[in-house]
Order: sequence, then C-alpha cells, then structure tokens
Amino acid sequence: MGKIFKNLKPYWKTTILIIAFLVVQAWCDLALPQYTSDIIDVGIQKSGIEYAMPEGITAEEFETAQTFMTDDEKNIWNDSYKKDGNTYRINISNKKLEKNSEKLQMALIMNYSMSSMPEDEFKESLNKLAEQSPDMYKSMTTEQIEEVLSLNVFENDGIKCVDMRPVYKAMLESGSMTQEGIIKMRDTMKEKFDKVGYTITDSMGVAYAVKCDKESGIDVDAIQRRYLIVAGLKMLGMALIMGIATVVVGFLASRVGAGIGRDLRGKIFKQVVGFSNAEMDKFSTASLITRSTNDVQQIQLVTTLLLRMVIYAPILGVGGVIKVVNTKSGMGWVIFVAVAVILLYVGILVSLAMPKFKIMQVMVDKVNLVSREILTGLSVIRAFGREKREEERFEEANKDLTKTMLFVNRVMTFMMPGMMFIMYCITVLIVWVAAHRIDGGYMQIGSMTAFITYAMLIVMSFLMLTMMSVMLPRAGVAAERIDEVINTPSSVVNAENVQTPEKKTGIVRFENVNFMYPGAKENVIKNINFTAEPGKTTAIIGSTGSGKSTLINLIPRLYDVTSGEITVDGIDIRKMDIGELRERIGYVPQKGILFSGTIADNLKFGNKDASDDEMITAAEIARATEFIEEKNDKYESFISQGGGNVSGGQKQRLSIARAITKNPDIYIFDDSFSALDMKTDAKLRKALEPVVQNKTVIIVAQRISTILNADEIIVLDEGEIVGKGTHRELLANCNEYMQIAKSQLSAKELGIEGKEEA
Repeated sequence: MGKIFKNLKPYWKTTILIIAFLVVQAWCDLALPQYTSDIIDVGIQKSGIEYAMPEGITAEEFETAQTFMTDDEKNIWNDSYKKDGNTYRINISNKKLEKNSEKLQMALIMNYSMSSMPEDEFKESLNKLAEQSPDMYKSMTTEQIEEVLSLNVFENDGIKCVDMRPVYKAMLESGSMTQEGIIKMRDTMKEKFDKVGYTITDSMGVAYAVKCDKESGIDVDAIQRRYLIVAGLKMLGMALIMGIATVVVGFLASRVGAGIGRDLRGKIFKQVVGFSNAEMDKFSTASLITRSTNDVQQIQLVTTLLLRMVIYAPILGVGGVIKVVNTKSGMGWVIFVAVAVILLYVGILVSLAMPKFKIMQVMVDKVNLVSREILTGLSVIRAFGREKREEERFEEANKDLTKTMLFVNRVMTFMMPGMMFIMYCITVLIVWVAAHRIDGGYMQIGSMTAFITYAMLIVMSFLMLTMMSVMLPRAGVAAERIDEVINTPSSVVNAENVQTPEKKTGIVRFENVNFMYPGAKENVIKNINFTAEPGKTTAIIGSTGSGKSTLINLIPRLYDVTSGEITVDGIDIRKMDIGELRERIGYVPQKGILFSGTIADNLKFGNKDASDDEMITAAEIARATEFIEEKNDKYESFISQGGGNVSGGQKQRLSIARAITKNPDIYIFDDSFSALDMKTDAKLRKALEPVVQNKTVIIVAQRISTILNADEIIVLDEGEIVGKGTHRELLANCNEYMQIAKSQLSAKELGIEGKEEA
C-alpha cells in the first residue's frame, strides 16, 4: 500500500480535494436515511408535528395545562407563547422550541392523559392514590369528588372517559391537594412511561400538540403536507449534491490515475534508457515490457479505485457507525457483530489468495517471454519444423498462468456471495430485534428503516474494501516490480566531476583493460592494450566468442571496464560526459536495427540537423541509393518496425549510412559488412575511405577481405590479444591469424603460395 500511496505525492492537492468531495458525498449519503426515518416517524405518524408544545392553543387550555407544571415550567410555558385573541401562538425559535418541549413534555403528557382517562381506570387509580397518600385529600370527600366527576364525563369512541383536570384544579383550589402532590403523581406516571419506552411518550406528546392545534384552528393537514414537501426537497437536494460530488470525484480520480500511469511509464522508460547492458541482461526485455505496460496499468487502475472507493469506504463506515450510535436504538451490537464476521471472512479469503498474486505476475512475464521468442524467431521455427514443440512450450506457460489465475479467481468468487449472505443475515437480525423493540415502545418504524440503511452502508463500505482487497495485493506486487526497475541504478553513470579533452582528435587507447560480466567468475577480456588513431583503420578479428563485440561495446560504455582504462583523447571515458562521448561515436551494430518511420528519419537519426544533401551522400557511400531510388517515395518511403520490410543487406547499408550522416570522430563497425556481398563490400569500403580519412575507424570483422588494408589488425583469442600488426606482419608472425586467413582465402590470394610449397 505504501508504494502505491507514494505515487500520490505529486498530486497531494488534488487528493485533498478528492477527500473533501468524498466527505461531502458521505455526508449526503448518510443524511438520506435520517430523512426517510423522519418522513415515516414525523411526517406520516405524527402529522408533520415534531414537538409536544403546540403551535397554537386556546386560552382555556393554556391555563389548564399549567395545572401539572412546576413554577419554573410555568415561566417557560408563559414565555414561549404570545396571546392572540382567544388563543396563544408559539413565539420562540425552533431551537428553543425543541429545548422547551423536552422540559415541558412530561407535564403536557400528564395534562393530555388526564383530559381523557377511562372512568373505571380513573376510579381505580384514585382509590389507590388515596390509600397511598391520604394527605392529598384533606378536605374533599369521596362524594364531593364524585359530584365533580359527574360534570366532566364524556364518551370517546364509545368509552366513558373523564376529564380529570377540573378535579385536580378544584382540589388545588380547595387545598385538598398540594402542588407537590401533583408533581409526585407526575413523577409516578413518568416512571411508568419510562418502562414502556420513549416512543410512546413522544407519540402522546405530539398527539396533545395535534389536538391543541386543531382546537385553535390551525390546519394540521397543511402542516403535514408542508413537512413532507420540505423533507422531500431536502432529500432531492442531498441526492443532487451527492451526484455532483460523485462525478467530480470520478473525474479527478481518473485524472490522477492517468497522471500516475504516465509518470511511472516515463520513469521506467527514462531508467531503462539509462541502463547499461548489464542491467538489460538482469531484466529481460519481456519483463521490462510487462512492467511498463501491464504493471503500470494495474497501478493506474488501483489508484483510481483507491481514490474513489478505498478512501470513501472508511469515511462512510465511520460515519455510519456514528449515525447508528446517535439513533440510540440500543442495537449497536448488531453492527459490531457484523463487522467482526466480515473481517474474519475477508481475512480468510485474502490469506489464501495473497501468495498467488506474485506468482501470477512472474507467470505473466514468462508467457510474454515465450510469446516474444516464438514470434521473433517464427521463420527459424518454421524452417526447422518446430511449430508443435513451440506450441507445447507456450501451452505449458499458458496453463501455469491459467491455473494460478483460476485458483485466485475461485477463491475470490466466494467474496461477493459471502458478503451478500452476511448482509442479508444482518438485515433479518435487525428486523427481528427491531420488531421486539418497536413492540416494547423503545423504537419507531422509521428508526428501524434508518438503522437498516445505515447497517447496509457500513456493510457496503466493507464490501468496497474487500473488492479492493482482490486488486491491492496484485497492485502491490506490480508496484514492487516497478520500484525494482526504477530503484536499480545503472552501473554506467557520469562522474561527479566530468572532464572534457582540450583537443578533440578521436584517439582511442586501451590500457591494461580487463572485463568480467556481472555475476561471472572470470574475465572475458584480459589485459588489452592498443591505440586507434585518426586517419588509421584498426581492425579486430578473431574466432567466434573471442570477445570482439564485447571489446568494442566498452568504448561507448555499454559496459564499464572491470579494471584498466579506456581513454579518448587522453581522458578516461568514465570521467567523460556519457552523452558527449556517445555523440562523438558513430556505431554500426552487428545486427542492423532500424526504427519505424521514413528512410530519411532513420538516416538522420543521429544528426537531426543534417541536410538532405549530406543524407543522400551518406546513402551513396553506403551503396543504399541502389534500392532507395527504386522506391516510389524515395527517402520518404516507410520503414516498418525493426526494418521488417527491407532485407538484411539493405538494413546493414542503411545502418552504415546513418553512422556516416552523423559525421562522428570515431567510427565503430561491429561486423557491419557481413550481410553484404563481396562486390558491394569492396565498393562500399572504397567509397568510405575519403569520408573517414581524418577519423578513427575501428572495424570488427569475420572476413579477411574486409580488413586486408587496415593499418593495424588485432587478433583476439579467448579475450586476449594474440597478434597485432598489418596483414602481412600477421601472416608471418601470428598462427591464429594465418589459420583464419587460410580458412577464407587461398594461398595464392594471400600471396604465400610459393612459401607454402617451400
């Protein structure tokens, strides 16, 4: 995770902006269930009225309601209303209304319950109260109470009910009951209400407010409609804000992901371009391609999802838990059980799949390697009739990858069904527990709905994380592989204090040079000493595997020497600027390499400022005009990738022309004439002589005819110099050179016919 997160560092401002929008999105997402709950509990069940204190109340009811209040509560009650004719209207803010309603709720509920109590129930409770507190009835006899009751009996849905409030008022006025006694009664009633649950208390408080509002002439239906419309508009607004936040997050996350992908590809390419051949040997070409494409794509995809889901999930989950706690439903334990089960389930699945992710990436490399080898060498495979064997080799690599991917996918297929099963089990558990709490009066239906929604949001947040848990391990492996390339330093780097030769002539000198490949146990180049000077041709020849190409690869620092030094114009090339050194070299590799583009693009590859005349002259010298002029578009003719639409000889000639167009101080030809016929070879070398008259020329060759006229020929055998001199001198003094020469030319051609007979 850390290696993935560090890629976000350059985009920290955008990341903070994304997090801000995610908070907004989560806030809206978590607000919607509460609005749903309010619509059910308040808008529908409570007619849109939220508090026990009514908006309007008749003057008579206003006075009667104070019967069951303390002196402080009476002050609050009177300060909350303003008289308007024969009614009182609420005269405080909603915030204060909510606060005052909480303080006065029990007094108003008692007032409401005393206004409509069944007659039998009243008599029973009155007798019990008389027995328990006889001091409340000091001067009022039972007959007098019965007389008062007869004036306040009415029918409610066919049941005889008593409005108790005049009785208590008369008792207070007569002194047969004290205010303290009434408050004591209220406290006893409160204890009973506490046992049946707060929802019943709230419902009774709102029922009283509805009754008072209706009696005072307020349109309760209009209040309900207004509440539902406002709540609906708020939900619509929240949904709109959430939609905008979601779109913005998606847009910004995609931009960051694409930017990170671009940056990583750029870093990998820049690093690989700076690699020496030693690092290129360490990482296969197929692996480097996979790392810069497939692995980067994994990081890009995961980064986008990381910003959209992984960061959002904990915000949503924590917010959901806070909301659940705030519902005060007493069901928080259900969520904690659900989270524990989810974590256990996910942990088991991830622990099974995790070890396979790294193996899977290695197998992707293997498939790419096999594919590249087969496609590159397809002509050879066909020529040797090896199609079936290569198909089997590819099938083997493909099956290994498929088996690993199937194992991971099969493990992860249990993720979604398992999570959905857990989610539905949680829903059933919530409904079961909530039903008992609703029945007991401790919970409302809307609260249950909100709780279920919050629970689902919490589970969904974990579901997001589990979905990412499938991708994160693989992305982590990809990040490690990318870091491995980026953090691998090139063994060929510029010196801290770069030196520049005072005079640029092109003298190349090898002094006691030894070279060992990384990881090898012995040198492949041993104690090499020679000097290549301007105006002279230095040739290197030897049997296959003698170290010729390795030797010249040391000059442009494709590798660095193990010991000794190579100097150009007296400066150790390790102390020169790499770019400047290579700028002075015209290198023609053993295998001609062309790039997609036109012929002109390839010829000017090393010198973009070269004129068309210089380019054409170079092509003439390299004998490339013979086939260029035959093409319809001449120098604007298209060259396919790798030069696939030209022959080997044409590719060689274009490579030589490219080096000539560069006009360097030092020419290096690594067996560059091997693909040319003898006639073309001779013409090319003759045309090349005036061009390289004042240049240093180093030629690696297999053919004696190519180097007959070289000023100095160096003979290599197993990495060591076994002969040095001109053609004639080597024929006389170097047995290895004589053997090579005899294998290619006759004694007469070598000028040793008479000597051989003698």
